[in-house]
Amino acid sequence: MSFRGKILVLGLSALIAVYAFVGGLLSPWTRAQQPINDAGAQIRIFESVLQHIQNDYVDEPNLEKVRLGALRGLANGLDPYSSYLTAEQVKEYNEAKTSGKVGIGAEFSQVSSYLYLVSVIKGSPAEKAGLKAGDVIEYIDTKATRDISLYDARQLLMGASGSEVNLRVLRSGEKPQNIKVVRGAYKIPQAEARIEGDKVGVIKVFSLEDGEANDIRTQVQNLSKQGVQKIILDLRGVASGSIQEAVSVANLFIREGELAKIIGKENKVTQTFTADPAKAIFEGKLVALIDLGTAGAGEVVASAILEKKRGDVVGERSFGAGTEQQLFTMRKSGDGLLLTTAKWASASGVPFLGDERSNSGVKPSIEIKKPDTPEPVEVEELIDQQEEEKQNPQPEASPVTAPKPEVKTVLEDLQLKKALELLSDKAQAVKNGSGE
Repeated sequence: MSFRGKILVLGLSALIAVYAFVGGLLSPWTRAQQPINDAGAQIRIFESVLQHIQNDYVDEPNLEKVRLGALRGLANGLDPYSSYLTAEQVKEYNEAKTSGKVGIGAEFSQVSSYLYLVSVIKGSPAEKAGLKAGDVIEYIDTKATRDISLYDARQLLMGASGSEVNLRVLRSGEKPQNIKVVRGAYKIPQAEARIEGDKVGVIKVFSLEDGEANDIRTQVQNLSKQGVQKIILDLRGVASGSIQEAVSVANLFIREGELAKIIGKENKVTQTFTADPAKAIFEGKLVALIDLGTAGAGEVVASAILEKKRGDVVGERSFGAGTEQQLFTMRKSGDGLLLTTAKWASASGVPFLGDERSNSGVKPSIEIKKPDTPEPVEVEELIDQQEEEKQNPQPEASPVTAPKPEVKTVLEDLQLKKALELLSDKAQAVKNGSGE
């Protein structure tokens, strides 16, 4: 079955999801066009689909199995982070902190129904195994990721420390490969700082988990003691962390005003984060770097810098994430609905998670793309290409000469180079009209 065919099957399963809520009331099939957000009209369509399954399906349908599959499809149709859980999964979810299971050290999302690797944490099992941001995980062991939710995929990646998980990886410009990852504990590196060029401090951030704001504060203070008055805040690949920690980092550079918001149902603001003037410690020139691996907490910092006009943001449009889920337990079955109930947003109220690539993430003020990072919109094209190659395999040509040893090319960091140019004294002179 083609990739698009599988998408159609998923869509069909979502159509019958409402069975669990309407209790099997049936109505005749209607051909009339129905408003998309008219709940009554949609229920009638779902009822009709169920009626055909009951009356016309070749075998006796297992309606319990149909219900579970349909409800999973319904949740998956909302966003990658909502999911329908079985009673056993609800139990595992509630016991996650005490299970002793560990992951592989990577941030994932879902693109075109496949598991998509947003960022890899430095020093983690994922990085040691060779996984890269932009990788599409086709299989986790023998489980196809297109057939499961993001929640299920994350659970499959968890396991006992020292155990192995086998991933089939699709990567732009390369043949599919199987990568074995050994699960294990890892420590997220603290922020690192160095001085480049004309007394420009570069702070590389790896995460915005609890405690990272204090590490970054220390690095800023150390750079200031060395006479640094210009800072590049490297947020590339920063996807993990909390909105509170991200706001604390932004506050180090921004003295006043709103920094971020949490948006609930009907676009209502449920929480606003405002800068505390007493916590701002750096007033020099500032540039932030972002890329496709920047998401969630990293986007909070970048958007605050942009919207408060604190400095330029250089790089490529970030991924677009930052949500909060609530688990609703079904009384009769014990199943659960893990539902997105809030989104993180910039100070102006624009959520980072959009309904398509063009309105997701943070758009940099100066766009400099990495040549080696594929866009999420290319995933479907990549999948189709892989399926065509499976159906029409090309014979491998016999080598006529001995293969040359592989030479790794070190790509120039164009994003960092641009940031350094923006902060150079010459650039400032030209901007002020006093340069040649």
